[in-house]
Amino acid sequence: MSDVFVVWHVRHAASPGGRPVAHRGPDGAPDWDEQQGDDLKMLGVYTTEQGARERIERARRSPGFRDEPDCFLVDCCTLDEDQWSDGFISVPRGD
Repeated sequence: MSDVFVVWHVRHAASPGGRPVAHRGPDGAPDWDEQQGDDLKMLGVYTTEQGARERIERARRSPGFRDEPDCFLVDCCTLDEDQWSDGFISVPRGD
């Protein structure tokens, strides 16, 4: 099996009431909440971690990404391996 490296970026929504936005969780990894309006983007899939890191450096110079330069995540995945093996449920929004 082969590993690939997926590059993600989190664009954080403004916090209600002007509170500071939490960009990273307690473990130091980027933190996001799509239900609060955070936007998670996949920038690409690379065969090496070095290729993924180079993509991050290119993105940091681009509009939008440069506004949150520390909100990138590299996720290592193994090809031909299930990533989500269970079902899911939908929770209705409390509009």
